[in-house]
Amino acid sequence: MPQSSLPLPPGSFGLPVIGESVSYLHSPAIFMEKRQKQYGNIFKTHLFGFPTIVLIGAGAARFLFANEGQKFEMTNTPSFERLLGINSIGVVTGAAHQTLRKYLYQAFAPRALADYATTMQNITHRYLKRWEKMETLTWYPELKKYTLDIACQLFIGVATESEEALEKIYETWSDGLLSIPVRFPGNKFDKSIHAREELLAHFDKLIDQRLQHPAENQDVLTILLQAQDEEGKHLSREEVKDNLLGMLVAGHETLTSALTSLCLLLAQHPDVLVKAHVEQEQFKFSEPITQEDLKQMTYLEQVMKEVLRMAPPVVRSGLRKVLEPCEFAGYKIPQGWGVFYQIQETHQDQTIYSHPEKFDPNRFNTEKVEDKQKPFAHIPFGGGIRECLGKEFAKLEIKLFAALLIREYEWELAPRQNLERIVLPFSRPHDGLKVKFRKRGKLV
Repeated sequence: MPQSSLPLPPGSFGLPVIGESVSYLHSPAIFMEKRQKQYGNIFKTHLFGFPTIVLIGAGAARFLFANEGQKFEMTNTPSFERLLGINSIGVVTGAAHQTLRKYLYQAFAPRALADYATTMQNITHRYLKRWEKMETLTWYPELKKYTLDIACQLFIGVATESEEALEKIYETWSDGLLSIPVRFPGNKFDKSIHAREELLAHFDKLIDQRLQHPAENQDVLTILLQAQDEEGKHLSREEVKDNLLGMLVAGHETLTSALTSLCLLLAQHPDVLVKAHVEQEQFKFSEPITQEDLKQMTYLEQVMKEVLRMAPPVVRSGLRKVLEPCEFAGYKIPQGWGVFYQIQETHQDQTIYSHPEKFDPNRFNTEKVEDKQKPFAHIPFGGGIRECLGKEFAKLEIKLFAALLIREYEWELAPRQNLERIVLPFSRPHDGLKVKFRKRGKLV
């Protein structure tokens, strides 16, 4: 059948101009669940100014990844693009994006990750002791401090504990990423732009210091300044600064979400926590965790994968613009429309995962490997040419944090709190995860 005669996917555009954006923002999970039941795994809607097609499932993800950069191109909201910067990996498209990835990859190569592990462990020990002294805490904001501290130390060589002003400036900047891109003095978008300028000025000072006195420690800033292509060409100062900003948000917000979900799900499933602790007992707690140790933590790997399946930090992909007309599953996808795929719903596919509503790390053991039944059944980091560049960095931080936490500490959920998931902009429990925290075996 000629493509032009194919039908559009089922669905509704909603109200004039605003489409279905209000319904989506009010409750993304209910919005998607309702329409998936009504229309299936491909449907049309109108979100954020675009007629949009939503794709769900491993096959849909594979279709989009295979056509990335040819039929589809990443697009961003005006606020996101303005605040990240035109040189950011999250904004750049086409051949320039692939070239930039090669530069930035040098900061996340295996050798670099091995160097980061020591700093990650030192900071983790410090925060665990801090939480032990606190005894009761709301974990999500604490984990935001923890992941930002790691990101700042490893990316720009700065400890947020000694530079609290930097933490506040960063929070003001990140608060505006999903704001309405209308600027007037004192509103959220305006404050965020000012914060971006302050952060870039701070990066300028750090770059000047690095160029005059190259750092002994190989943080990401140093690696990016030294990175070069086959012809010896380096990144410009503006490219370095914009991508440091992008890395800070990617290496901080999404990891905070993942670690919070890990802590919540382990508290809710003590049998899994017991198995994870037993696995840790084969290692010497007094010695630093090595790369070889991490390879042997097979059950912890399964736990991490199941956390990211059940509660992916980002529930849907970034919006793609359709560059040329195409078709999928018997429906036409018009040029100029928007397309995105749903990560959360793909991870709940009953044809791939048995009892997908259950938290079951064993689904990833060597006998079951449920996610291997179809390519792109497990996509917390996306896929294709725009797969998360810091995927291995994130997995390293999650596993190190989990191992050190499980070895020596216990926690229980405080009563009368709302654990319902908020999914925008990043997944987290409604009340921030209130817990009682203590050393293992410590009497209360």
